[in-house]
Parts: sequence; structure tokens; C-alpha cells
Amino acid sequence: MQNNNAKFTFFYLLSLVSLGFFAISAGIIIFQIINKNIIDVVETYSTRYNIDSLRFALSAMIVAAPIYLVATRQINKNLISGALDNQAAIRRWLTYLILLITSFVMIGWAIGIINNFFNGELTWKFILKAITVLAIAGSIFSYYFYDIKRENLQVKKNNVITLYFYTVVAVALIIFVSGIFFVESPQEARERHIDAEAINRLSVLENVIQQYYSEENKLPENLAVLDELSMSFTKDDLVNPLTKNQFDYNVLSDKKYELCTDFLRASLKDDLVDRYTYLASNWEHEAGYDCIERKVFDNPEKPVIIP
Repeated sequence: MQNNNAKFTFFYLLSLVSLGFFAISAGIIIFQIINKNIIDVVETYSTRYNIDSLRFALSAMIVAAPIYLVATRQINKNLISGALDNQAAIRRWLTYLILLITSFVMIGWAIGIINNFFNGELTWKFILKAITVLAIAGSIFSYYFYDIKRENLQVKKNNVITLYFYTVVAVALIIFVSGIFFVESPQEARERHIDAEAINRLSVLENVIQQYYSEENKLPENLAVLDELSMSFTKDDLVNPLTKNQFDYNVLSDKKYELCTDFLRASLKDDLVDRYTYLASNWEHEAGYDCIERKVFDNPEKPVIIP
């Protein structure tokens, strides 16, 4: 067995790392489903539905869950065959290491959700998240405490271990499939990113138009006069990243104008939170060709040119 220490250390550490990603991603998916379905008018960033977090958790579960199940199955096979001794120091030390790190993660998680509750999160959201943390922690601790104390490891089939294994598989599938219903498809996400880049360029253009108005006390007649106004402004900022067509610019009055272009999807108007949400909320648009009205100001603060 001594010669196999490196192999068993590898399996235990692999199961530890994959378990961490697996458990955390499962919790995040459940948290985001809760955030999606229980809306609070005074939500903070940490208690609001966040599609980026959901995407990451789904990605982590796809990778981590199979690795954890395979690593755990290999450990059990070696215990049954006798290649790994039940009383081996490496087994006991690494099992308790898994429990220790799990404790750290769950304590941190518990502190976080309690802090959110004290910060005004809805009671129902707090209760459901607390139940989630307790369920995940309880599952991990009950399995490993049972595993470290069980005897007769040479029995070909242990009903408790088998039950744990298939329960984890079933729960992982349920959580993953549930999360899929609340996330965009890759195509939808790509379309939103393309629209977000168009909005980013429109925002740059708005700042440059405001800069021109501040210096000239009038709106530009067309976009061509803006070419050399700002060092951070290029001709690429004048075109839609998808169609490669220049944005349409129409003067509506002395201080009002509109910028028009094509969008793949309607703007984000509800609870889809990612790094583009702030800009999108100020540039609401419909799918297809749409015009967005803007206004210049006489005494604005120094314009911020978005790189």
C-alpha cells in the first residue's frame, strides 16, 4: 500500500477540489433560482439574480460533478479491493482535511447569507438559502463521517454508499436542469454581447457629441465632424459592430438628437444582471432597427469617455 500513497493522495485531493466546485456551484445555482423567483424591491447586488454567476455555476458543475463522482468511485473501489487500508493514515488525514475545508466554506457561506439577512434581505429568501447551505453541508458531512467509520469494506456492495452515489447523481441532474431553464442559450448570450458592444460605442459617441456641444454651443451637423475631436474616439466607434454600418444621427432640436442602429434583441429591462446592465438600462431599445433619443446639457460635468 505504501507504494500507492501518491495515487491515493491524488484521488483524495482531486475529490476535494472537485467537491468544492461541485458543492459551491450547486449552491449558487439554487441561490440564483431563489433570487430569480423571489423579487425584492430593495435588493442589493449580492442578493439580486445574476446571470453571470449562474453561467459560471453551470459551467463548474458540468466539469466538477463527473470528476468528483469518478474520483470517489475510484477511492471506494480501492477500499473494497483492499489496495487502500481502512485504517491507513493517508485516508483518515485526507478525509478530515476534506471535512475541514468544507467547514471553512460552509461557515463563510453561512456568514454571508446571515449578513444579507441583517442587511434587509427578505425572510423567505434567507430561509431558503439557509436550508440550501444546511442541506449541502449535511450531505457532505454525513457521507464522510459514515465513510470514515464504516467497517467490512470488502463487501462488494454497500447499500448506504450506493444510495449516496445515486442520490448525488439525481440531485446534481435536477439542480443542473433547473438552472438551465433560467439562463440564456449561448446564441442569446452572444447576441446580447454584440448589442452591448453597440451600446458601448453609442455611449462613447454620446460623450463626444456632448463634448462638441460644450465647445461649439451647438449640435454637430453630422458625425463626420467628430472624427478628430477626441483622441479616444475612432471611426470604429461610429459603426455597428455587427452590421459594420455607421450609426444614423438625426438632429431633432437645438439640444435633442437621436442615434439609430440595428439591434439583435430588445434591451435588458428586468432582472438580468451583468456588467452591461448599467449601460443597457440607459439605452433601452427594441429588436431590429431602433432610434434612441438623447439630449445635451449646457453645463455638464466633465464628460467621461468610455474606452
